[in-house]
Amino acid sequence: MIQITALCAFSDNYIWLLQDTDTRRCAVVDPGDAAPVQAWLAAHPDWVLSDILITHHHHDHVGGVQALKNATDAKVYGPARETIPAREVALVDNDRINVLGLGFDVIDVPGHTSGHIAFYHQGMLFCGDTLFAAGCGRLFEGTPEQMHTSLTRLASLPEDTQVYCAHEYTLSNLRFAAAVEPGNPDVADRLADVIQKRAAGTITLPSNLALEKLTNPFLRTGETSVKEKLDERAGAANRSPSAVFAALRAWKDTF
Repeated sequence: MIQITALCAFSDNYIWLLQDTDTRRCAVVDPGDAAPVQAWLAAHPDWVLSDILITHHHHDHVGGVQALKNATDAKVYGPARETIPAREVALVDNDRINVLGLGFDVIDVPGHTSGHIAFYHQGMLFCGDTLFAAGCGRLFEGTPEQMHTSLTRLASLPEDTQVYCAHEYTLSNLRFAAAVEPGNPDVADRLADVIQKRAAGTITLPSNLALEKLTNPFLRTGETSVKEKLDERAGAANRSPSAVFAALRAWKDTF
């Protein structure tokens, strides 16, 4: 049986900890800081860190890798097209790896960075900074077309897939979603729920793809309400889905 826990790092990062309760082996995703992982391992001395999964090269996702590798026998997996500390297994699109007895498919999702990948096992998606709850990552290295394609690919996974992204950005993302679709009742309901959760200090993750399709404007570029709002702002019409995405991302960058 696999349990998944969020270890908090920095101001808003989550390091996802996967625990195999049968074998007492565990894995972490995107340990930008070694300290939270080391503290958990120290508090659970009968557990062994066996695997480290990396989605992309940004420091807040890889900063703790070398220290964890030095202290354990964990195997480090990461994208082949990026420089990842201590990486032993370089991954490309459609690779499949076995972690804690689970088969994970590797999905190429460029946009936030040029070589960003995601890890998918039935029912769970670890997507780093590509797809957020009610949002998506900034375009530091990729193009709007690449990111739109990446998000479309993730959105094609089963709707009950749990979305384990890497940051607590849900509240600010939903405030933007409410500006994009002020008449969307699903956004309003989710925003009210998340305001309560954050006021109580409660994590808002994981999300799921069904909820994202209802409330995440970056997955709703084909919706008339989204396109009309952008047309209203820019005085343009007949945008392609990738152009709608580009306009949304540009708006969010200054929101």
